[in-house]
Amino acid sequence: MKSKLLFAMLGLCMLTGELVSAQTSMTEAPKDWQRAKEYTKEYLDAMPESGYNLKPTPEMRSFAEQMLHIADANYAFISTATGVKGPLGPGEAEKSTDKSKANVTKMVLDSYDFVLKNIGTLKPEQLKDMIKMFGRFDMTKEAAFEKAFEHQTHHRGQTTVYLRLSGVKPPQEKLF
Repeated sequence: MKSKLLFAMLGLCMLTGELVSAQTSMTEAPKDWQRAKEYTKEYLDAMPESGYNLKPTPEMRSFAEQMLHIADANYAFISTATGVKGPLGPGEAEKSTDKSKANVTKMVLDSYDFVLKNIGTLKPEQLKDMIKMFGRFDMTKEAAFEKAFEHQTHHRGQTTVYLRLSGVKPPQEKLF
C-alpha cells in the first residue's frame, strides 16, 4: 500500500512539474517573441532597398523571400497550434509580387503581431495536446511554439550573410 501511495505521489509531482514548466516557458514566450520581432525589424531596416532582391546564389531565396518565408512559417506554426486562422494562406507571403522594403517589413512584422496576439491563448494543459504540423510531423502544441521560434531564428540568422554581401554590418545580437 505504501509503495502504491509513493508511486501515486511521485506521478503527481511529475505531472505538476510538467505543468509548471509549460506554464513558465509559455509565460516567458511573449517577451522572447517581442524581442525577436524587434531584432528582425533591425535586420529589415538595416538592409537597403536595393538588397531586398539579393540572392547570394541563383538557387537561394532573395533577402525579401527569406523574410517572407519567416512570415509564412509564423502564421503556419501558430495557426496550427492555436486553431486561429491566419490572414494569409500557406506560402502566400513569400509568393507576394511586392517585395519592396516597405511591404516586406509590414508583412513580416504583421506575422509577429499575429504570434504575439495568439501565443497566450492556450491553457497550460492544452500545450500537451498533439497536433500534426504540415500534415506529417506529430508534436505537442508547445513543441510547435518552440519550433516556430527556432525557425524564425534560423532564417533571420541566414540573412546575416545577405547583409554582409550588401556591405551592411548586421545588428548587434539581442539575447536578452
